[in-house]
Amino acid sequence: MDSLLDFEECVRDSPEFRLNLDQFETEVTQLETQLDKVMKLCSKMVEAGQVYSTANQLFLHSLAELFVYPKKDDVITNCLKQFSQGLQEMVSFHTMLFDQTQRAIRQQLTNLCTQFLPQLAETRKEFVRIGEDLETAAVKNAQVSRHKATDAERASHLLLATQKCYQHFALDYCLQLNTFKTQQRLDILNSVFSFVHAQFTFFHQGFDLFRDLEPTMKTMAAQLSQLSADCAAKRKDLENRHLLVQQRDASGEPMVSPGAGSDLIIQGYLFKRSRRKSKTWKRCWFSIRDNQLIYRKSHKEDATVLFEDLRLCAVKSLDHIDRRFCFELLSVQKCCALQADSEQLKQAWLSALQGSIDLAYRERANTPLTQPKEPSPVQCSGDNSPGPPTQKPLALGMVVMGPGNQLCCDCGEEEPRWASVNLGVTVCIECSGIHRSLGVHLSKVRSLTLDSWEAEQLKLLCILGNNVVNQIYEARCSEEGRVKPRADSPRAEKEQWIREKYVEKRFVQNSRSDRAQHHKHDASLRLYRAALAGDLVAMAAALAEGAEVNGSVPEEEGRTALIGAAVGGSLLACEFLLQNGANINHRDLRGQGALHAAATAGHTGQVCLLLKRGANQYAVDERGQDPLAIAVETAHADIVTLLRMARMNEEMRDSEGVFGAVGDDETFQDIFRDFSDMASHDPERLSRRQFSRGGEEEEEKRL
Repeated sequence: MDSLLDFEECVRDSPEFRLNLDQFETEVTQLETQLDKVMKLCSKMVEAGQVYSTANQLFLHSLAELFVYPKKDDVITNCLKQFSQGLQEMVSFHTMLFDQTQRAIRQQLTNLCTQFLPQLAETRKEFVRIGEDLETAAVKNAQVSRHKATDAERASHLLLATQKCYQHFALDYCLQLNTFKTQQRLDILNSVFSFVHAQFTFFHQGFDLFRDLEPTMKTMAAQLSQLSADCAAKRKDLENRHLLVQQRDASGEPMVSPGAGSDLIIQGYLFKRSRRKSKTWKRCWFSIRDNQLIYRKSHKEDATVLFEDLRLCAVKSLDHIDRRFCFELLSVQKCCALQADSEQLKQAWLSALQGSIDLAYRERANTPLTQPKEPSPVQCSGDNSPGPPTQKPLALGMVVMGPGNQLCCDCGEEEPRWASVNLGVTVCIECSGIHRSLGVHLSKVRSLTLDSWEAEQLKLLCILGNNVVNQIYEARCSEEGRVKPRADSPRAEKEQWIREKYVEKRFVQNSRSDRAQHHKHDASLRLYRAALAGDLVAMAAALAEGAEVNGSVPEEEGRTALIGAAVGGSLLACEFLLQNGANINHRDLRGQGALHAAATAGHTGQVCLLLKRGANQYAVDERGQDPLAIAVETAHADIVTLLRMARMNEEMRDSEGVFGAVGDDETFQDIFRDFSDMASHDPERLSRRQFSRGGEEEEEKRL
């Protein structure tokens, strides 16, 4: 128990009493300051908690809007409803906690302050005043002369009265201080206990609530597991359908059926010549249905019937006009000139229209003849993706999210549909033709809508992109005083700009026509180190500054940048170097190539990529070991599987001879496709445990 003021010492007004009194008053002042601080912080905490509860309430309302699920699935709907109710109850528990905290801390401590502190202050004020009066009376009493009996008697009486009054106030003040010190301990502990009890109640209520929700959570977990399996199966089915549609026509022409059960004969995009302005052509979506030719100007507009009865029409090719792939549909009232995207599509439309006209007459005459064989319905859009023609292709949708890829890298034209794989940029159709003229050793151009893309190639375009590449190849543009061409600039100006930019590398920061041999070596060393670190931007900059993609680095045992990328483990770095002409079978001073390095480091994704690109898996190093022997020695099971499957595939192709099946074995293709997908999208799954070789190692592990 804390020491209190002694009333006997108070009456005597001893120095020990005065010292204890000063200490008590200091403690009261400090306690008052601490109580004020605690109450202010409690108020702030409660206010912040109320703000949190309000925000949490709004968040739960917004989250409840996501709980939109097919009403036919009553199990999941019921689970989501119970989750929403439980979370709402947790918000109310929070509100109760803040209210109880405010009562436990603020109200109880406020009562302590208002009940004792003002009275203590007033009593102390009177105590100090009477003490000063006592001091004055004592001084006067001491100064009265012994010869003045009347004054001496008056001074003695005044001193005695003042002493009694002082003792009264001193005792009263000591009582209040002792009472306050005794009460404040109880009140503070009671306040803290009430706060802890409020916390206990809150967490206990939350525990009981979620314990009741545990069966619902288990049910939801089971549903999610089933949904995950269904989603994986659906995704696999979509990928198979996508691959089927993508590979349907080996020539690259987008051929798409309207779909099973559809009454459409053919559909796709055609250019339609305006009736009023003969030089104006507009691209529209056409289809043939119920002996009618229907078109839509855009997806937001309703379909319009262009020719109501194809039996009254004739179709012919237009070979006398300047535009290619045109044909004309005529009726008694009007005629319409249309244009396809290629000669093949034009012939398909001519055959489909003529077949529809013939079929309409047969149906009219009710002849029992079967419908003649129609050509494959054609989709004349620029897309090569399955599904509706308005759906953006996957490759294009991913690439345009890259920095600056929404505009042509060289002229700024909007919505580029072509890309240079090795440079990592998107270009318009005109600039893509100029890039092709540079040669594939400088720029490999592919269509974002017609060609198929691998995941690593798309990632290159997203990580590099137009902004990054332009910062490298246009760094000294303003210094050279050159102005970048615009979308409407002449082709000759664009061609000159592209050659200066990529062939002469005139605007690259550290690239000069008179650069010395050691500069090339420094650039090659930077390229190697960037490949080892997987820094694509630094690799692109090093190549632009003159680094040789197949230059060996003496400081690194004659390794090339591709071997460094295989050592570093960056799949994208390997892809970038291969796209830029890296020699996949180059070997260092120890006789090891990129495939040896990837097998040694256990990088399964790189091994898969290098095998797909034709790496020699039979080359041996200075120890006489090939990649398979290295993988067996380092106990990388997945790499051993890949190398052995690749060898078996080659042996099967060699044994079948020239009359065997063309291409790889289906099992081999499936395995490599799975490993490629994992390396691109889920590389952590390839980090598996190594297998042990021999019973001795297993016995050592047991011991």
